[in-house]
Amino acid sequence: MKLSQFKVRIPDSLIAYHPADHRDESRLMVVHRDTG
Repeated sequence: MKLSQFKVRIPDSLIAYHPADHRDESRLMVVHRDTG
């Protein structure tokens, strides 16, 4: 496997450059290794 296989283009509008003002507005993406 090569690292280049995992490059994903993500729009800048979906990238958090600053933390959320309120902690309950934060989101976390979880990917389980066994199910992908």
